[in-house]
Amino acid sequence: MKSVVSKKYDPEKVLALIENFKNSGEVLSSGRNEIRLFDLDGKILNVKSFKVPNFINKITYKYFRKSKAQRSYGYANVLKDKKIGTPEPIAFFENSEGNTFQESYYVCEHLDADLTFRELVSNPNFPDHEEILRAFTRFTFKLHEENIEFLDHSPGNTLIKKNGGHYDFYLVDLNRMNFKEMTFLERMNNFSRLTPKKEMVVIMANEYAKFVNKPEEEVFGKMWFLTQQFQERFHREKRWKKKLKFWKN
Repeated sequence: MKSVVSKKYDPEKVLALIENFKNSGEVLSSGRNEIRLFDLDGKILNVKSFKVPNFINKITYKYFRKSKAQRSYGYANVLKDKKIGTPEPIAFFENSEGNTFQESYYVCEHLDADLTFRELVSNPNFPDHEEILRAFTRFTFKLHEENIEFLDHSPGNTLIKKNGGHYDFYLVDLNRMNFKEMTFLERMNNFSRLTPKKEMVVIMANEYAKFVNKPEEEVFGKMWFLTQQFQERFHREKRWKKKLKFWKN
């Protein structure tokens, strides 16, 4: 098994969590991938098990491309270097059989968040709603200024913690990122998956426009247009999946 473990942790102890993943720990989420929590010497660790990929990706991840686990670990360290919030990265593990890649694991310290962006979408009366939304927009602007394109910038992938009188933001689900200077269009598109609510886009556009050399009307117009485009694609794909499921049954 290939692995890299932070010098802050005993590699044998972390490996033991991976070897006993299916038989211990507390299940935090399950589905395509599974996340379990483990207590290691008084610290709660978050271990994400990525599903075994399809045949093509078994070859791709073995020889040509970094696995999701390795990318998550590497990108987390890039974020830490750039002083962007993310749970402390600890390790990644990859298992192969012969010439094919099998399962992989990403380990980080568990962050007990107060909320995610999703709560802002579902509850317009959430305390400090507009204040958090504006702070989140400034956080996203900082990502863009640091040349970070977080491709999974969606409601569940930013953890939010209240810290005294302000809010801190932490990115999770890190395996899809680009590091490059972003165009205005790419920056606006990075907001498109976050919310279908126009009133939230109005606030985010107003806040983002304070930091770019663009009129607020242009920022809102592009941000809202790209949000609508994403929502149309999302619901179209949902309808097709529903029809496909019907015909299969």
